Amino acid sequence: MKTYCTAIVLAAGSGRRMGTKVHKQYLLMGGKPVVYYALRAFQDSRLIDEIILVCGAGEEEYCRSRIVEQYQITKVRKIIAGGAERYASVWNGLKETKDGYVYIHDGARPFIDEAMIERAYECVSQYHACAAGMPSKDTVKIADADNIVSHTPDRSSVWIVQTPQVFDTKLIQKAYAMLMENREITVTDDAMAAEQMLGYPIRLFHGSYENIKITTPEDLEIAEVFLRRRY
Repeated sequence: MKTYCTAIVLAAGSGRRMGTKVHKQYLLMGGKPVVYYALRAFQDSRLIDEIILVCGAGEEEYCRSRIVEQYQITKVRKIIAGGAERYASVWNGLKETKDGYVYIHDGARPFIDEAMIERAYECVSQYHACAAGMPSKDTVKIADADNIVSHTPDRSSVWIVQTPQVFDTKLIQKAYAMLMENREITVTDDAMAAEQMLGYPIRLFHGSYENIKITTPEDLEIAEVFLRRRY
């Protein structure tokens, strides 16, 4: 029997590095907002039962009328305001999430697809806390505060982590509840919250080298190439 699955799509970022007045998740790509593509993937997935869209405070009605209703994303059950930081936005979404599995995904990653959603489901069913990623193609150097290389990890063990990150809902809700009580701990993704707060092991599964996060103008140019090839 399939477990109930919620997708939290994060679209509350300001996109300062993009250098535009329009937030990166609302920039047009192929004539549609960047966030549309992640929403469409979850909308069309046989595994996803509902979507929670987390947007910037004051942007709820824009997202409802110009994205959810315009593109008929009917699985969006709630549109809620995010917080000042990513972890606060995730927490706001998690408080609205039903028991089961939860997919947490950056709205600025438009190239999630059904195969990735299915790999995530298989992974979370067995390991309970999972993150998409890909083995690094490049050698990675660890530097100190003076930009001096301190060591070079074995490339075979280095992964570039992506979203979606997928969890038993109660597990990640517990991790974030603890995190919100201890604001001195900084996390940069959801897996880190489970690692830091619960000591829970995270299983990595393959995302895609095309599963990029649109952060800079160069990323948008690359994404346009991927989009033309895909659609």
